[in-house]
Amino acid sequence: MQKRLPDTRLILLLFLVFLFCGWIASDQNQSGTHADDEFPAELVSFMPYKSNPIFAGTGEDTWDQKIRERGYILHEGDTYHLWYTGYRENGDKTKYLGYATSADGLTWVRSKNNPIFKSDWVEDMMVVKAGETYYMFAEGKDDIAHLLTSTDRVNWKEQGPLNIRNTNGQPLSKGPYGTPAAWKEGDVWYLFYERKDQAVWLATSKDLKVWTNVQDEPVLAKGPGDYDRYAVAMNQVIRHKGLYYAYYHASAFADWREWTTNVAVSKDLIHWKKYSGNPLVGGNKSSGILVNDGQRYRLYTMHPAVNVFLPK
Repeated sequence: MQKRLPDTRLILLLFLVFLFCGWIASDQNQSGTHADDEFPAELVSFMPYKSNPIFAGTGEDTWDQKIRERGYILHEGDTYHLWYTGYRENGDKTKYLGYATSADGLTWVRSKNNPIFKSDWVEDMMVVKAGETYYMFAEGKDDIAHLLTSTDRVNWKEQGPLNIRNTNGQPLSKGPYGTPAAWKEGDVWYLFYERKDQAVWLATSKDLKVWTNVQDEPVLAKGPGDYDRYAVAMNQVIRHKGLYYAYYHASAFADWREWTTNVAVSKDLIHWKKYSGNPLVGGNKSSGILVNDGQRYRLYTMHPAVNVFLPK
């Protein structure tokens, strides 16, 4: 008769089998067979920098006493370039464009020419470089999106409000359309915009003069999660390993008293799947964007001060 294994040996054997099965599953996940690979760690796993915030309003009686909403960072060569919106808490409420540079993306020097653009209201901006030209998509007064261009990052030329049309060619209904986030692929420009932070729409253009909705329904809506139940607005689109990723901010509160930073993935820029681990960052740190430091991505949140989150 075969001897039975003692209970302790049986338990040990079962434990080893369990570990082996877990190793096999882990190996399969790393090879790209698991659905969560749509959101790889390098795009969603970050830890706060110990010296946050790294950039903020002066807190003094200056044009940039405070900063707000989406600023933007481009890393080119050995320099990080930051554009931001500054304003006074009291008095002149105009939102002006500021500029700062950094060698490491952590310590910043404000431009001596600040504010670098004074002829129009500029806030909630983002920048795309195409060829030798920088294109700044920003909100103007009353949350009307407009376009500025530059060839040196500092001197900007106003190109006017964005002319967005419905699919039938008719202009959008009157009202705000803001937080413009642009993406260029080939000779087509893609523009994501929100209306009263209630949803995000997508329009395209080849000449930057007339934009036409891809569909008249939003491509990114609120909910069903609690974290984005009351507001959504897109900040940035990147392409990573064949997929598109949209970093967006959202609010779980009807009065918008607190915002979070989140991400969604898409294969076609139209149909978006939200990350099940949203929000990436809470605590009223919003307007998040990814910046490649040359080796890995960093996550910067731009409102109400600039904070950086480094890869884990």
